[in-house]
Amino acid sequence: MELYVHIPFCAQKCKYCDFCSFQTSKEQIDSYIIQLKKELLQWASFCKDRMISTVFIGGGTPSFIEAWYIEMICQMIRERFVLKSNAEITIEANPGTVSLSKLKSYKKAGINRISFGLQSTRKEELEYLGRIHTYDQFLQSFEMARKAGFENINVDLMSAIPKQNVHTYEETLRKIAKLRPEHISAYSLIIEEGTPFYEDKHLMEYLPSEEEEVLMYQMTGKILKEYGYQKYEISNYAREGYDCQHNLGYWSQISYLGVGLGASSYLGGKRFDRTKHMEEYLKIQDFSKEYEQAKELSVHEEMEEFMFLGLRKTKGISVKKFYQCFGKKIEDVYGTVIEKAIKDGLMKRDGQWLSLTEAGVLVSNQVLCEFLLDV
Repeated sequence: MELYVHIPFCAQKCKYCDFCSFQTSKEQIDSYIIQLKKELLQWASFCKDRMISTVFIGGGTPSFIEAWYIEMICQMIRERFVLKSNAEITIEANPGTVSLSKLKSYKKAGINRISFGLQSTRKEELEYLGRIHTYDQFLQSFEMARKAGFENINVDLMSAIPKQNVHTYEETLRKIAKLRPEHISAYSLIIEEGTPFYEDKHLMEYLPSEEEEVLMYQMTGKILKEYGYQKYEISNYAREGYDCQHNLGYWSQISYLGVGLGASSYLGGKRFDRTKHMEEYLKIQDFSKEYEQAKELSVHEEMEEFMFLGLRKTKGISVKKFYQCFGKKIEDVYGTVIEKAIKDGLMKRDGQWLSLTEAGVLVSNQVLCEFLLDV
């Protein structure tokens, strides 16, 4: 089982962000951490027979709050849960919100992986996104993380963002690859409803064309491969041995518990979400209520998710595992869909594995929708 801990606080919300995050006061942080500890305590009892293989502290900006809060959370997890001896423990951080002492405290608390949200190395691109850091601050933060002893660092990058073109994106890619972080996540900007970008009437003037967006995606894998990175998921690249185990768990339908405001969980065959309203969250007494009220996914829903999530991985999905999970041959359920996708050059089969082709990845949403079952 995996564990996700949500810290919703930020110094400033970015223009593209639709995550559960916001600015806050010290008093609210105190109240939230107290309630978060109560939630962890309740779930620890419920999950006493489950081993935690990975922990991910995300947000928001977990590095925005004082280090001792994070130390307290890590200590509780180690004391109350059954934690795998070599568990991957990640914390998200924004450049400019960490110090050497803060990073050392993370290491001391058992965190062994850090994920920096950079997005771009260019000043005007960062400013248009609403990021409050500079590239120089990122470089300082990255160097401090190495000094603190972090040997597993991820850097988040973004393509198809306002005021970006193919050349500026390539510049960002190469600058980061030369730093040799162990992992790079390279996502394309998605304009989500309810964000400032969604309401920006002039945004389209500054966005790259669809052709440029496709070119940016194609060049990402090509350029990163030059520097020793292999793509193992639609938007994720790693040096050998550094695939993100936590994210691989999501795409492989491993059970996970999400604690904190707005956190999602997949436990006991059920999916359920915590409230996104702080006032409601702080009043919760029984944190298992959503789980108890949630319905188990149907077999057809499980099949759909097996395909949706598994096909995000470069390796794809195992035909053999599909049969082991559902007692049916994949051809008997999705034969027509798979046959057409292969014929159209959007999927390929290699022995017991089915995966998207490069052409299929470019229209992945369209391909994956075909795996919805009409029941």
